[in-house]
Amino acid sequence: MRKRWRRTAGSILLCAALASGCVLPAAAGETEGSPESGHSTRETELTVFAAASLTETLTKLAADYQKENPGISISFNFDSSGTLKTQILEGSGCDIFLSAAQKQMNELDRDAAPDTNPDGNDELLAGTRVDLLENKVALAVPDGNPKKIQSFDDLADDLKKGSVLLAMGNSDVPVGQYTQKILAYYGLQEDQLASEGCITYGSNVKEVTVQLSEASVDCGIIYQTDAFSAGLTVVDTADADMCGQVIYPAAVLKGSTHPDEAKAFLAWLQTPEAQKVFEEVGFAPVSDENGQETEGLPDET
Repeated sequence: MRKRWRRTAGSILLCAALASGCVLPAAAGETEGSPESGHSTRETELTVFAAASLTETLTKLAADYQKENPGISISFNFDSSGTLKTQILEGSGCDIFLSAAQKQMNELDRDAAPDTNPDGNDELLAGTRVDLLENKVALAVPDGNPKKIQSFDDLADDLKKGSVLLAMGNSDVPVGQYTQKILAYYGLQEDQLASEGCITYGSNVKEVTVQLSEASVDCGIIYQTDAFSAGLTVVDTADADMCGQVIYPAAVLKGSTHPDEAKAFLAWLQTPEAQKVFEEVGFAPVSDENGQETEGLPDET
């Protein structure tokens, strides 16, 4: 992590630079204002790694936040939570991580149960992890629903007959892991279905969504928020008995070069203003097992 100069040290260096006719370069993660403005301003850039299913909503929210906070610039890396977790462990610069499942966040959290973080990774800034949102796993169909699938029960029956082609996420991404639980719930063998040509895969939820939008499959299991953003028809959603709660945890990373600004943005994402935008596309506040909204659930162990 790059060290930040204290205000007093920075002032001394700035005065010395001005006296010698030199200009200091912008600090790491900060950019200079344009020469045309007549003065130099510095902009703090936050790098956010986020699950692909958050693409549209976070992009909109970041634009709103930057209007309210002109000194902040936010850039995103959207991909599957598993891929993002790997990139973080490999040293990619990241200020905030938003995962589509607890599994990938636990694998970075020193305070998670040992069996969920067997390598003892310690990447999260203490006290910043929160359960931000809840989503639903949805069964979606292409325009016209040619196979007339109306429910997960229908899908299970059709898969047993070998009469449908299902798109699902790979096993290393949350939407794929939720789908595996749904298949197991119905007593279906994924490997057998794949070998029989009944399953096609996507490396993240967006790839599965594209297959649905292009009608190259008969149905797909995605998040209801992605179905909403893509204009797809949802015929059923999975309950907690089928695949568990779909919780999106978020945290600031220990390696953040701007931890205070990162914590401020993460806190803003929890405000009613931001939550309203999430809810417009199908996200919901995290609820407890009885369906009651919570102020923030403890981390899953």
